[in-house]
Amino acid sequence: MRVYPDLFILRHGETDWNAERRLQGRLDSPLTTRGLGQAKAQRDILARVLPKGAVALTSPAPRALRTAEIALRGLSVPIRQDARLVEVDLGAWQGRTLEEIADANPHVTDDQDPHLWKFTAPGGESLEAMTARCQAVLDDLTGPSVLITHGVTSRILRCLLLGRPVTELSALPGGQGVVHHLRDSHAQVLHTA
Repeated sequence: MRVYPDLFILRHGETDWNAERRLQGRLDSPLTTRGLGQAKAQRDILARVLPKGAVALTSPAPRALRTAEIALRGLSVPIRQDARLVEVDLGAWQGRTLEEIADANPHVTDDQDPHLWKFTAPGGESLEAMTARCQAVLDDLTGPSVLITHGVTSRILRCLLLGRPVTELSALPGGQGVVHHLRDSHAQVLHTA
């Protein structure tokens, strides 16, 4: 298994649509007050643990960019956008609530993993395509990095880093306002003190 540099993976802070249980995918909504606080908490964590020379790659989605700006403020870490870190394309389900999707597709969320059904969206992205773009990001890393991304994207990245099947997304912890630190094929969820 390939050895990757120290990685710090962040999910963007809570958004209006997260609070409404509305799927965003490639669409966007602004960070809530709670989401802004979560990004500040991530900054406090990174200030304690981030090694010198780290760089940051962020999804170009406004919610991820705003989180990156807050979480890295004053840390002297260059931030670069990388479109490969965007969230899964949910096709026709983007902008719809979980309840709306379940009402129109009664068995779609029956999968044991609460994330895999998202890859069955009409006109959406396949698990294989998303896995390939996440692996490409990881293959390009050359030193300690902060990746600011999204819920499903974060889980796929971490499955790949830990050598786990990408079909085990729910086996990994999620969370907003935390930092997932991966080093030497080990993962740790970092919280504020």
